[in-house]
Amino acid sequence: MPLSHRRLRTPLIAGLALAAGVALFFVPRIPQDPAYHNFADTRPLAGIPNFGDVASNLPFSVVGAVALVWILRRNRVGPDRPFLTAVERRVWIFVFVGCFFTGLGSGWYHWEPGTARLFWDRLPMTVVFMSLLGVQVMERISLRAGAALVVPFLVFGVASVVAWRWGEMRGAGDLRLYALVQFYPMLAIPLMLVLYPRRYDRTLDLVLVFGWYGLAKVNEALDVRIFEWMGHAVSGHTLKHLAAGAGMAQLLRMVILRRPVGSPPVPRASAASLP
Repeated sequence: MPLSHRRLRTPLIAGLALAAGVALFFVPRIPQDPAYHNFADTRPLAGIPNFGDVASNLPFSVVGAVALVWILRRNRVGPDRPFLTAVERRVWIFVFVGCFFTGLGSGWYHWEPGTARLFWDRLPMTVVFMSLLGVQVMERISLRAGAALVVPFLVFGVASVVAWRWGEMRGAGDLRLYALVQFYPMLAIPLMLVLYPRRYDRTLDLVLVFGWYGLAKVNEALDVRIFEWMGHAVSGHTLKHLAAGAGMAQLLRMVILRRPVGSPPVPRASAASLP
């Protein structure tokens, strides 16, 4: 990439954030649609209401737990290890803590869907979105800048859900900030992958994560139709959870197998193990 183009990379990423933030002022307030809670598959099983939508959250908590055990049990930091610095490792811990609690929060919400419980579904997801954005800034743009931005990102993510819930309690709920938290990383991170050199291998895994996320959003939008197409065997929202859970498993696989660019490849046997 020519030097003149390289100088435009960071302003482009920052400008996208600024443009998205400014655009919010021109979008009407977005209250929570009460019909959102009307999911296609409400069948109970084994005493669990809405079994499909509740049980399909299990992969989030399993992936999160496995990831945390793997990251914390041994020293994973070094020039030939999955993390070049301890600060990157700490932010990845936030990613998978958010993943673990997404399973619990979403399962709690789907047990008895309603706006009050939806808060606990969305809150841990913002931790995943914002910590993943922060770690990609660290690993693609600047370690120092990313480390400085992680806490503000997390605070903003949590605040977006708190502000929405507080507004709902006053009859003036507004999802605009939460929408920014969810979708800006989905635009900014792919741009980082294209515009900045990689510090680690296995970038394709991260691309596949976004593919799983896109599939999850399609399944969510087609909840009722998929339920009908599948002969009431499984709903689109259940498949949404499974696709998103597969995406988090793909993300964990990337972290386990990746190494800094230029370091020796990981032996197949040791890469597959989860000590």
